[in-house]
Amino acid sequence: MALDTTIERFTTPAFAQRRARAEEVGRDAILVLARIGLAVLMFWHVKIAWDYTGGVGGLVRGFDVMGIPFPELSARFNIALESIGALALILGVGVRTIGLLMAVNMAGAWYYVHTSGLYAMDGNGPELAIAIGLLSLMFVVTGPGRVALDHVRGSRRS
Repeated sequence: MALDTTIERFTTPAFAQRRARAEEVGRDAILVLARIGLAVLMFWHVKIAWDYTGGVGGLVRGFDVMGIPFPELSARFNIALESIGALALILGVGVRTIGLLMAVNMAGAWYYVHTSGLYAMDGNGPELAIAIGLLSLMFVVTGPGRVALDHVRGSRRS
């Protein structure tokens, strides 16, 4: 008899509503943490490039040597995307667009910069670029979640 009561309790509409609500809250929490995590990775990625090359001029020269098309434009775009884009991700603004741009950017980083094999001992493997690119693509599909300025702005329009 006790088992029947327990099963009934987990099959009620009220339980289903509580479970759906808990899943929504959990999804939003994970998306916020993933946005913050990606933003940290993006900012760290650009900081390393900046520090290693000595700023915009060094990054342009490095991009030129690596054969990246339009090195002047590409370097400036990379710096803007990875720094301003990181802030936008944290705030939840333009998350799908930032995600798509970062995925394309990381595909380029893999092709032009991180050319060693996976887990190469030379430290130039593409693992970080792949991880950032795939996480960025996730946001193209999922969007920012409800804890984001995009969601607040979208709610006001409705």
